Amino acid sequence: MKGLSKTRIGAYIFLLGMTFVWVVPLLFGIFTSFKSETEIKSVGFQLLPINWTMNHYIKVLENTTNAPMMRWYVNSLLISVIHTVLVLVIVSLAAYGYTRIKFKGRDALFWVLMSASMFPSVVNIIPTYKIVDSFGWVNTIWACIVPGLGGVANIFLVRQFMKGIPLEYDESAKIDGASEFTIYYRVILPLIKPILTVVALFTFTGSWNDFLWPSIVFNDIDKMTVTSGLELLKGIYGDYINVGSLMASAALALIPTFLLFLFAQKYFMESLSLSAGVKG
Repeated sequence: MKGLSKTRIGAYIFLLGMTFVWVVPLLFGIFTSFKSETEIKSVGFQLLPINWTMNHYIKVLENTTNAPMMRWYVNSLLISVIHTVLVLVIVSLAAYGYTRIKFKGRDALFWVLMSASMFPSVVNIIPTYKIVDSFGWVNTIWACIVPGLGGVANIFLVRQFMKGIPLEYDESAKIDGASEFTIYYRVILPLIKPILTVVALFTFTGSWNDFLWPSIVFNDIDKMTVTSGLELLKGIYGDYINVGSLMASAALALIPTFLLFLFAQKYFMESLSLSAGVKG
């Protein structure tokens, strides 16, 4: 502790306390999924199971009728991957237009777009549902893929990062006869991979964890996502009838996002500094 200021020590203590408050309930839920139902109801607060069991996971994975967990996994994965890929394409192209292509009213149009993001997303639920319904997308994966593709926050992040790339790169490419799309694809796109990694991480996580919208647009059990399916499980297993199965289902839902951040944390941390500019 020598050499540390009191402010830094206090900050460390505060962060450790917040970590403890966040981690303990998470661990308790995961460990509960490995307890028998009798142990859950008879034993008080105890973090680790007395007798470990996988029965709840087996029950959840074997249920393919009223709660097809693996089917929900496939649906969520398909929606999240397609949504993320399309977001990267649309956002990067939009940011390129707002930073590299000069046209009248460019900046004014961008800030009008930014002002629209000030409205809470819940305000758009009914209009968005009406639009989705008019296209016949209700109860299809497109209802969760298409809305939100042009997220203003993502465009703003990529635009700010792209503004740090010297315009001389574009001019040199144009001298060599490159078109706008060639400049975007071969010059700009490789340079903005760090910020696109951040956008991909947040987009995939947001799509996977989205609960409200999938619960509204899906009414077929086989087409539901993991999050909307978890709400359905409350009626199937019961809040107090089979807590272990509910905890096992929730633990399974955590796996994809946990693995994503586990393997991509290096790129995520390197990409947090948006003002780092371009090296070399």
